[in-house]
Amino acid sequence: MNERYLNVDQVAELLGTTVRFPRRLIEERRITYVKVGRHVRIPESAVRGYIAANTVQPRRRGAAALRGVAA
Repeated sequence: MNERYLNVDQVAELLGTTVRFPRRLIEERRITYVKVGRHVRIPESAVRGYIAANTVQPRRRGAAALRGVAA
């Protein structure tokens, strides 16, 4: 077991958000988490997966779009 488990504060810092955001992800079950007694821990791989799943790639602009021609 080589997985690193993060608390809510660590996840918020990693994502650059307030603590409220990872708590909401947990409440809405939008991210994998582990209950250890009354503590909540989030696997680092789950945070990486969340980031990957929600990463939006820029659109590639074709030559027509660069010239201002409607495709």
